[in-house]
Amino acid sequence: MDTSSITPAAQATLDRLNTPSKLKGSTQSLGQADFLRLLTTQLSQQDPLAPTDNQAMLAQMAQFSALAATTESGATLEEISTKLDRLIAAQEATARRMPPA
Repeated sequence: MDTSSITPAAQATLDRLNTPSKLKGSTQSLGQADFLRLLTTQLSQQDPLAPTDNQAMLAQMAQFSALAATTESGATLEEISTKLDRLIAAQEATARRMPPA
């Protein structure tokens, strides 16, 4: 692709989109924004006379959706676990304060 025909505004947008994502914790992970960056870059760089296969693109989107759902489920289960731990701790504290019957 000839980059001399790209306007400064378009180049600034491409530079922003191509900025690597930040590390989350100690491991690298890709998020939804990264997927959208990859998708828009892929679409902007494809040959208009030979576009990307629709089935391949739909498969990629389905895989990302499944990954996002799994990640969200994991976060929800972690939240439930934390709340249950707090509930158990509160019940144990209450049981210790009650006089024996």
